[in-house]
Amino acid sequence: MSIFTDLITTVSKKGAAYVVLIDPDRNDEGSIQDRVQKANNSGVDALFVGGSLMMDSKCKERVKSIKSYSNIPVIFFPGGVGQLNPYYDAMLFMSVISGRNPHYLIGEQVIAAPLVKDMGIETIPTGYILIDGGAGSTVEFMSGTRPIPMDRVDVTVAHALAGQYLGMKLIYLEAGSGANYPVSSHLIKAVNDVIDVPMIVGGGIRTPEVAAELVHSGASIIVTGTVIEDDASRMKEFSDAIHWRE
Repeated sequence: MSIFTDLITTVSKKGAAYVVLIDPDRNDEGSIQDRVQKANNSGVDALFVGGSLMMDSKCKERVKSIKSYSNIPVIFFPGGVGQLNPYYDAMLFMSVISGRNPHYLIGEQVIAAPLVKDMGIETIPTGYILIDGGAGSTVEFMSGTRPIPMDRVDVTVAHALAGQYLGMKLIYLEAGSGANYPVSSHLIKAVNDVIDVPMIVGGGIRTPEVAAELVHSGASIIVTGTVIEDDASRMKEFSDAIHWRE
């Protein structure tokens, strides 16, 4: 069974899937094992691994370490080709469809494609839409992408539909790392009403209650990052809130 099929099966069985994002640039190798093992034991469905900026050359070793400890899929959340390595089970083959920078629409993807083929990594075509979460995210700076204002529902819906019609299997609404507030439930519902593919939502999700609200508004996959870096013991709370069919 493919990783993508496994995720969709999880969404069907549990109501939604819960993913924890681990940044391989964090210089905290000592805590990686603890976080991954907590994910194994807390009902987390998969790990996203990646970040927008690498400050040292140890990404490959950290991903290898994460993979060695993990009992759940390790999926590449790409910040750049330099983070690509064979230790991922799959990757989000993402295009920043909310932006107009051609390098992140297709340039990075063309550079990565032969390497991905050679490594045999499963690809999950994903349309990435950056939403203004009230704080200048690293993605915004690194990609030169202006986030879509939260209240521009029409613009977001049009981008999501375009991603679906281009063949994307997932649409990712992202408020950005360290966002002051998450993607609104109103916006999620509006997008969910018109697209036929699963939606990932991440950025600024700090409580299980908010995560549950976003799931019931139409999110199929919830991603948390910063809140778990601050306190890994909260994974079980989020898992219980997101898996509402269990």
